[in-house]
Amino acid sequence: MSQFADNLIAFQTLTRREVRRIARIWTQTLIPPIITTTLYYIIFGKLIGSRVGSVEGFSYMSYLVPGMIMMSVVNGSYINASSSFFGVKFQRSIEEMLVAPMSPWTILASYITASIVRGLAVGALVLGVALCFIHLPVAHIMVALLAVLLGSGIFGLAGLINGIYAKKFDDVALVPTFVITPLTYLGGVFYSINMLAEPWRALSQINPILYLVNTLRFGMLGVSDVHVGVALAVMLLFTLALTVFALYLLNRGIGLRS
Repeated sequence: MSQFADNLIAFQTLTRREVRRIARIWTQTLIPPIITTTLYYIIFGKLIGSRVGSVEGFSYMSYLVPGMIMMSVVNGSYINASSSFFGVKFQRSIEEMLVAPMSPWTILASYITASIVRGLAVGALVLGVALCFIHLPVAHIMVALLAVLLGSGIFGLAGLINGIYAKKFDDVALVPTFVITPLTYLGGVFYSINMLAEPWRALSQINPILYLVNTLRFGMLGVSDVHVGVALAVMLLFTLALTVFALYLLNRGIGLRS
């Protein structure tokens, strides 16, 4: 019981520290997604969207919103975990965490919880910007919320793993630039994969972000390019696999001890 109490206190302390960090540097964590999203809505939604017409029975602006929200959630959650954990390593305060009476589960849960908090905050802000442009009904609110939670959790885990392996600040920026950004643009954020010809349509279905975007799109608009049950199964599988791998790295101390 004492060990559980120690881990609970450690979880609360680490989570509070991470959430305060998000709030303290709000100009870096919350403002950029708002500016980026506003520009996307003006350029893609208003100017280009008026020429595209409707997609799956919705205006292009409406169709764009779920993808923009998920893109912001994915980037925010990933960057939060990777940069924060690498910062702890860089400052060598990771050594205090390793000798403290807390389990790897506690460290993992704290960073992922903070990433989910940032993901929810960013998602809410981007949705708020969207509502300034259009009226947007939500078809399945629980599915939409679950999509955001799983999306931020998955990429929070991926960011934590990146932070564990990173040896310099450039390593933290490498994956978002060369992996997440291409996957995002090819993941159905701006279009329906039904518009693609083969083999590009088939190749798109191995992109994990496609399932995140379409689950949120189903939750908000009621339409999806993939079966929602399959999408949720893929998301849960990624969550489980990344959790097991992150715990393995933390248990073995890989990338944590110099």
